[in-house]
Amino acid sequence: MLLVLSAEHRAHLGCLPRAGGAGRDRGGSAGGGPGRAGPGLQRGACSLSVLTAVGELGRLALEQLRRGAAPRACETAASESRARHGVEGLVYLLTESSKLMISEVDFQDSIHVLGFSDELNKSLLQLYLDNRKEIRSILGELAPRLPSYHSLEWRLDVQLASRSLRQQIKPAVTMKLHLNQNEDQTAQVLQTDPATLLHLIQQLEQALGEMKMNHCRRIVRNMK
Repeated sequence: MLLVLSAEHRAHLGCLPRAGGAGRDRGGSAGGGPGRAGPGLQRGACSLSVLTAVGELGRLALEQLRRGAAPRACETAASESRARHGVEGLVYLLTESSKLMISEVDFQDSIHVLGFSDELNKSLLQLYLDNRKEIRSILGELAPRLPSYHSLEWRLDVQLASRSLRQQIKPAVTMKLHLNQNEDQTAQVLQTDPATLLHLIQQLEQALGEMKMNHCRRIVRNMK
């Protein structure tokens, strides 16, 4: 499963530092003059500097995920627009990849469209592999805790007559739904007519049937 990157997220990830023309000798010499590093050494030093900068942005992105908002250190380091967008792009890349638990091959294929160097791609892959379990744990804690079913009480009432109409049949189903939420119990009282209740039952049965389809199973598996 590949991660689909929007144009905005591609632009943000495109703000990550990358080497560009680092291996070219400014004096025009192919081998470098005396006391001047050769092109190969310049290229290696530049690559190391780029990977160090990306690693720092990755650390800030993880810190932002852990705290839920950009901490003071992150705001200071990412004061420039490009650095800030780079952090935002890394946060999206890491969170969405961790949600889907995509494989190493799929992760590399997903970022291949960004045109990064092999060294940078490997650095991003390692950042993802080293932190995806922690990121999934953080996302699990941030997920809203929805109420769960506890029990149900119901009653059927039928109105047989009224002041304006002596003979009539007007059924109504009253339900009291007990729920568990944050270790507390709450109750919701609902009332409907049998026709509406039957329609709700049919819709729920249809939804349960769709949950058995392969497409829905894949979605549920990726959400866990």
